[in-house]
Amino acid sequence: MNQTSTDISQRIFHTQVAGCRLRVKRIEPVVPGKSLQKPTLVFLHEGLGCIELWRDFPEVVCAATACNGLVYDRKGYGGSDPYDGPWPFDYLFKESEVYLPGLLKNCDLKHAVLFGHSDGGTIALLSAATNSSRVRGVITEAAHIFVELSTLAGIRDAVKAYEAGDLKARLARYHGENTETVFRRWADRWLSPDFFDWNIEPHLPKVTCPLLALQGENDEYGTARQLQGIAAGVSGPVEAKLLPGCGHVPHVQARSVVLNEMIRFINSLHPIL
Repeated sequence: MNQTSTDISQRIFHTQVAGCRLRVKRIEPVVPGKSLQKPTLVFLHEGLGCIELWRDFPEVVCAATACNGLVYDRKGYGGSDPYDGPWPFDYLFKESEVYLPGLLKNCDLKHAVLFGHSDGGTIALLSAATNSSRVRGVITEAAHIFVELSTLAGIRDAVKAYEAGDLKARLARYHGENTETVFRRWADRWLSPDFFDWNIEPHLPKVTCPLLALQGENDEYGTARQLQGIAAGVSGPVEAKLLPGCGHVPHVQARSVVLNEMIRFINSLHPIL
């Protein structure tokens, strides 16, 4: 399923959203059967992610489904504008209610399928709850809807890896001089006592579009309760799949399985009229 560079047209640009300059990559596959009536796949990175950390995964999905794609660095990440001050308590809500809708509007995306990993999965759920007119489907991977003790234990392990291992050096390749800020804001927000009661379950009934929810059975940052809560909470059609032998990054650790599930789900969505 690997694609060569000649199969994909890519363009990186910046756009202004709510006073913030966001770095964005557009993906347009050049494949037989491509239709302008396909939705655009929007990839939402995890709490320490950016465009480059997706590697070639968005391109492969777009080529396999004949859908255009959009990948971006959230505010404070990668090549987007920095974020002043600590993450606010409602930072995931702000992303889903301000920056993502603004980006979709700027790029004239009226029919989006959101694929979100970890924090990105949470943002995808919240965005579907508040922007249903533009969101035709959602795929979540290791999304969080509440805080668990295992979540906090996983983040504490990440802090140790950052301070004593090579995690800081690896992140610095992508976030540069913002690396310390990116990591500390993420870790400090989730580990702060006032965040322990954070919960988005009351918002899930507003998710009415088709949903595919994926999670690794051995996810270091959450148990199957996250997946079960998502499936029980949304109002629209939902498929929830716990992937065996897989941790927090299924699109890397169970790549073929995730690709097959995503392609099937995206192709099952009703055509755009």
